[in-house]
Amino acid sequence: QVQLVESGGGLVQAGGSLRLSCAASVRIFSINVMGWFRQAPGKQRELVASITSGGTTNYADYVKGRFAISRDNVKDTVYLEMNNLKPEDTALYYCYGTGAGWGQGTQVTVSS
Repeated sequence: QVQLVESGGGLVQAGGSLRLSCAASVRIFSINVMGWFRQAPGKQRELVASITSGGTTNYADYVKGRFAISRDNVKDTVYLEMNNLKPEDTALYYCYGTGAGWGQGTQVTVSS
């Protein structure tokens, strides 16, 4: 069973930055698409960003220009660099991989 383990969440002030990591228990070059989703209390889980095995990225409009997704096929890790964070970015952030499932999530809290 594939495991995805997120880390890097925390409490940050508005305007600050965080980098999330998602470490996989398998070689991620075999995972076609990996992505980050988030879920705020009382809201549905939503896509933040995704990246294909070929490096093609896709972002939700509300994070374009602020967040960047990348993958390291040597370290089998996917990253989400988050800059200029806003209070509305507060959520539980999940890593996802096609055929791999979901991680347990890492909390991001942005204070105003």
